[in-house]
Amino acid sequence: MGQPNTPPGGEQKGGGYTSILFLLVLIVVFYLFFIRPQVKKSKDQRNFQEGISKGDKVITVGGIHGKVVEVHETAVTIDTGNGNKLKVEKSAISMENSTPSQSGRK
Repeated sequence: MGQPNTPPGGEQKGGGYTSILFLLVLIVVFYLFFIRPQVKKSKDQRNFQEGISKGDKVITVGGIHGKVVEVHETAVTIDTGNGNKLKVEKSAISMENSTPSQSGRK
């Protein structure tokens, strides 16, 4: 008829703890691989934008390269060459252009 150790209905004992443990492990993995790196990247970007100073070579999110000539509270003025100056928000500065690009190397 049935196995003597199996409860009626085919259910097994202890299944609730296993599913809760699996869910907790899944939440921890999700936090470690998705949430934590994004928070760290956002914090680093914010610290970079707050630390922009006159003379820094920067690249905007639009790909414009320039040198910072004026720093304001929320904006910076960059010189893009030939006397062209652009005023952009600090949040539009994506990175510092202090090291040569690796894309040109083979």
